[in-house]
Parts: sequence; structure tokens; C-alpha cells
Amino acid sequence: MFKRILVAVDGSKTSLKAMDKAIELQRLTDAEIYLLCVYKHHSLFEASLSIGRPPGMDIPDKVLSEYAKEVVNHAKDLAKSHGATKVRGFVKGGRPSKVIIKFAQDKEADLIVVGTKGTHSDKDGILLGSVSHRVASNAKCPVLVV
Repeated sequence: MFKRILVAVDGSKTSLKAMDKAIELQRLTDAEIYLLCVYKHHSLFEASLSIGRPPGMDIPDKVLSEYAKEVVNHAKDLAKSHGATKVRGFVKGGRPSKVIIKFAQDKEADLIVVGTKGTHSDKDGILLGSVSHRVASNAKCPVLVV
């Protein structure tokens, strides 16, 4: 059924619920779980500001990348504590929806699992988050929105 399940994680409660659903599917299929955290690159304006930064101050991409690594490592540890096996973590930079879709294609994922809303979504619960909407609309493989 499923050999590779991609779960987009961003530290939000809904992304962790998506991961839990992927773990349930793993128990049924023995699939490998890929946890992916995508951080957005900083703007060119921010990059130009980095020229005048003191030497000890990190550039935004480095800080965002480190945070994304923490998010994916936390999710990986949590997944293992919930009984998941064959779990791998990845961090990529770019526009989240595009990176998730391309990563799924590159890794030949059979399923993408995403939360309904990420860390920056509205709190009313009226609309699907923009990333989950774009992924569900444009992915070449099935998408489970949790």
C-alpha cells in the first residue's frame, strides 16, 4: 500500500496530529516515515541588512535552519516514543508548499500527510491553511489533511 509517507512538520499541534496519523498508517503498512520541516528563506532586504551586522550575529537563514532542525528532531523523538519505526528527518529551505511537493516527488512518497493549519494560520478554524491547501491541490500523490 504505502512504502514512503511524507509528513510536513512545523512544530504546530496540527502537524503533530498529522504525524500521529502517519504513525497509525505505518503500523498498517510498514512504510518509512519522512519528517520534513521547511523554513522560509529570508528576503533580499534582510540579506542586505546582514552586511552591517556584528560578527557574532547569525544571519536569518542559519537561525531558521537551526530552528527547523530542532523541530524535526523533536518530532522524530516524539514519533519514536509513540512507537514509530523507520523514521527519518529532513530540513529544507524555500517556499513550504513547493518544497513539500518537490521533496515528495524526489523521494517517491506514496502519501503526504499535513496538518490543516500551521504555526501562522488563523485561529478561527474556518479555512484550510494556505500550505496544506496548496499541497493538496498540486501534489502528484495522495494527500491526507489532518
